[in-house]
This record gives sequence, structure tokens and C-alpha cells, in this order.
Amino acid sequence: MSTEPSASPAIDADLEREIGAIPLVDHHVHGALVDDVSRREFEELITESNRPVPAWMTQFDSQVGFAVLRHCAPVLGLDPHPDPETYLARRGELGTEEVNRRLLTAAGIGHFLVETGYRGEEILDPARMSAVTGRPADEVVRLESVAERVVAEGTDAEGFAARFETALWERSRAARGLKTIVAYRHGLDFDPRPPTRGEVTAAAGRWLREVTRTGTVRVTDPVLLRHLIWRGIERGLPLQFHIGYGDPEVDLHRSDPLLLRGLIELAEPRSVPLLLLHCYPFHRNAGYLAQVYPNVYFDVGLGVNYTGARSVAVVAESMELAPFAKILFSSDAWGPAELHHLGALLWRRATARVLSGFVADGEWTREQATRVATMIGAGNARRVYGLGEAE
Repeated sequence: MSTEPSASPAIDADLEREIGAIPLVDHHVHGALVDDVSRREFEELITESNRPVPAWMTQFDSQVGFAVLRHCAPVLGLDPHPDPETYLARRGELGTEEVNRRLLTAAGIGHFLVETGYRGEEILDPARMSAVTGRPADEVVRLESVAERVVAEGTDAEGFAARFETALWERSRAARGLKTIVAYRHGLDFDPRPPTRGEVTAAAGRWLREVTRTGTVRVTDPVLLRHLIWRGIERGLPLQFHIGYGDPEVDLHRSDPLLLRGLIELAEPRSVPLLLLHCYPFHRNAGYLAQVYPNVYFDVGLGVNYTGARSVAVVAESMELAPFAKILFSSDAWGPAELHHLGALLWRRATARVLSGFVADGEWTREQATRVATMIGAGNARRVYGLGEAE
């Protein structure tokens, strides 16, 4: 028997065109860069590593690096596959503002939901993302950032819980969703039950003493993280969880979404959507959770960019178990607009290839394929976040 891989199915041109025209809702994204960056800085922004790039290698020799040179170069006026030096010289010639305009516009996003809790001064805020693209951009508020601001502005342990609740309602007044990075700060293997008031006060006291000792305001106590999550659930907005792949601060084996089963079940009666972000390499586990729990949704954002030419397999695997009404699109792009552009382009490309195969095999009709792609690319997010119809 031959062990040669089978050829990729031909892409259905009509289906590809229809998927290409979907005004996607990027339900979890960060802003594009404000300032120009050096080659070293650019390379450090196209990897999830937080270590310097070794002198003997380049991040352009990676799936995401090759994807930048293949798919972003033409948008900047170059032939596909230039060398990195030519690409970066063109990028510098155009300047970040023009690079952002070209790549963000070409992505075809109909609505951005922008999470603003990480290095916000270096990137475009929702209003400026909207100004560049001409498309709506709303905010997703990071729970941990709200808590850290409360402490930075001054509180005592006894007053922390009330001050956080007030700050969260005020901060999220116009937001479309909330997000937690408990996977980074502790792991997903936490006690799923809401902590008591006494537990919160004691944990806040420990945190305040730590802040006094270190001068750093960073919430990591699992009791406080649980408190933030449950106050977020009570707020009633869709709540996003970072899952799986990320920088080395994530202890990957403790970021499997199956660890959230207890919380999911406790939160289920409140009917608050819980959105599992990125999920690679646990996207099949996330698909299972989305199948069995009505309050769970997921995406494979971030993983699509960093798997590049292999992202077709990731998108195909995301469609195995979950009902199609439970899958969303995101890019999780932060910084270089290349990542925003690739998030959309690679998802469209992978979805067109996967669904073309289903149609060619007679398993799906083209109409079914178009409807599912539209659901995942935009319709599901519009329903979950209450965005209404596309403008």
C-alpha cells in the first residue's frame, strides 16, 4: 500500500469566493502596532516565545514566517516569497500606519472585539482600530487588569471585593465581553467553587502585603482569581478563557480545557457563554466540551497563524465534534498587522479547503458549507455577543 499523502482536494471556486466575502467577526483580537519596529523587534513579535531570538536563527524560518512572506508581501506591493530583508525594507518604507491600513483592511473583518489588557500603550485601542478599518470595534475587558488597577489606586483587604465589583461594572459598561487569563496566572486546575467573603478578604490581605514587599501589582492568588471569574460570571457578559498555547508563562499541561469541567457545570444554570480561546493543542478537547455543555463555545485562533501551511488540519479538527453553532473565529493577533491579516486569510483558506472536500465527497452540499462557514466566521459571534446584523 502506498504511504504517499493524498493530494489536497480541489477548492470549490464558488465556495472559496463566498467564504472570502464573509465580513468576519474577530471575537478576540488585540490592537495593531502604533510605532515602527526593528527587525529584531518584529521577529520577537511573530513568536509566542518571550526569549530573544538566537543569533544563529531567524523567526522567518517558521510556519508563521513563511506565511508572512507568502501572503502579506503582495498586500504591501511585493511578489510572494521575498527574502526577509526585502520584506522588512518595504515595511519600513511604507511605515506602520500604512502597513496597518493595508493589512487590516485586506483582512475583511466586519467587527473587531478588542481585548485591551496587555501592553495597551503599544497598540491601537478599539477606537483607532475602527478608524483605520472603517469597521466597528468594541472592547473585551480583562478581569485581572481591573483587579490590579483597583489595588494600584488604593484599597484595603476588607474593601477589595466591593471596590472590584464597582470597578468591573464601571469598566465594562460599554464592553461586549470579559476575559480571564487564569491559565497564565495559576492554571485551570483551580477549585471551581466561588470563594467565601472571608477567603477573599484573607487572600486580598496576602496580595497587598506582597505588593508592598515587591512593588509589583500582579494577581496570582487562586482564591482571588476564582473570585474575579465568579464576579465576571455574575456580570453576565460572555466570558473568555485563554486555553492552551501561549508564551512560556503558560504551564501547558495545566491549561487543558477539560480541567474547567467543574466550573462549567457550576456556571451552567446562569447561561453565561463561556468562550474557550485558541485551544491548540487541546482543540479537540474543547470541541468535546462545546458539544456536551450548552454554555461552552470555542475557537482555534492563534493556532491557525502559528501552524501556517498546516492550519488546514487544525481547522478540520475543530469541526469534528462541536455543533457548528458553537465554533467562532478569532485571530488573537497582537502587534504586527501581519498577524491580523493572516488570522483571517489562513482561516478562510483552511475553511475553503476543508469544506470543499466535504462537498466534493458528496457529504455536504455547497449551500450547507456556505451556511456553516458564515456561522463560524460571523453569525455565531453576532448572536453570542449581541452584535446585531452586519452593517
